[in-house]
Amino acid sequence: MLRRVLLASVGAVALAGTAMAADLPSRAAPPVYVPPAPIFTWTGVYIGGQIGYGWGTSNTTVGDALGGYTSFSTNNNGVIGGAHVGYNLQLNQFVVGLEGSVDGSSMSKSASGGYYIPAVDASFPVTVSGNMNIQGSIRGRVGYAWDRVLVYATGGVAFAGVNGSVQTPFGYTSTSTTRVGYTVGGGIEYAVTNNWSIRAEYRYSQFGTSNMYATNFYMDPVLSTIGAYGRRTINQNQVQVGFSYKFDMAPPPAPVVAKY
Repeated sequence: MLRRVLLASVGAVALAGTAMAADLPSRAAPPVYVPPAPIFTWTGVYIGGQIGYGWGTSNTTVGDALGGYTSFSTNNNGVIGGAHVGYNLQLNQFVVGLEGSVDGSSMSKSASGGYYIPAVDASFPVTVSGNMNIQGSIRGRVGYAWDRVLVYATGGVAFAGVNGSVQTPFGYTSTSTTRVGYTVGGGIEYAVTNNWSIRAEYRYSQFGTSNMYATNFYMDPVLSTIGAYGRRTINQNQVQVGFSYKFDMAPPPAPVVAKY
């Protein structure tokens, strides 16, 4: 009988201890709060660089005061590389923006030929040289985004520093001018992270017409009336790859601390 009473007492004490332990507050550490990753957007100011290859055609006309005339079509090509800065605004899946770019260029070409002057019944040699050492653009951009992939069209004003020379038996002259034209194209851009992106782009540019005039160096009474001129129209294609860094426009929201 005593043995049964003791066993019953031990069981009651064990049950009471278990119930009290269940009522005690937990001493386990709360779970660590992990803030959600920020939502990606194309909106923001960005800067970057680009490098590529350009090719084009310079259509040159050379003539003189006595009716001599000839024309050339030369193919120019070279490396193009520089920097860009811009701003994008994303509206749902549409992205609009403005971008400016400046590129150095190694595009250059020389061409030689001859032209016939009816007044003196003779042909004379002529050499035309030119290079484009710097170019740039201010363009609008309109695109459609699939999350981190952006396909866009671009177009705007283009400018270029054009150096040229024309040489004939009657004289030589050189000129350096800034030509203004237009540029249009498109590309694709991919955001590797929320700040860094890479791109590939094609553009066609037309820089208008530049003129050059050669001074007559001959003292002959007949040849002294002869003056040569050159007129060039410059077209260019370019493909470039590049990268951009987008600045965060506002600090991320403060993390929410969970309460337990």
